[in-house]
Amino acid sequence: QVQLVESGGGLVQAGGSLRLSCTVSGRTFSAYAMGWFRQAPGKEREFVAAISWNTNTVYGDSVKGRFTVSRDNAKDTVYLQMNSLKPEDTAVYYCAAEGRPYSNYPRTGPLAYDYWGQGTQVTVSS
Repeated sequence: QVQLVESGGGLVQAGGSLRLSCTVSGRTFSAYAMGWFRQAPGKEREFVAAISWNTNTVYGDSVKGRFTVSRDNAKDTVYLQMNSLKPEDTAVYYCAAEGRPYSNYPRTGPLAYDYWGQGTQVTVSS
């Protein structure tokens, strides 16, 4: 059974930083791309960032230059470092694991991801 467990969310002031973590169990973590998505109340789920098995990365336009995705295969964990946070970054953040192994470029659409975490709330105050 594949499980994704996120941590690191919380309340932060605008301009601050947070680091989210997502630890995966039940599959060979190193073979799969991992993604981060977010969903604010009343809005659709939005792609944030993703990293392939061989560390190619892609970012959503709204977070480029502020967020960094990384992975530690020894710990089966993917991270999302969020800097210069804005109130509009407030959302529930989800990590997700792609269903296809060894894809060189991570995909940005949620349908490409087979497994999802439970979500962690990030709130940025102005």
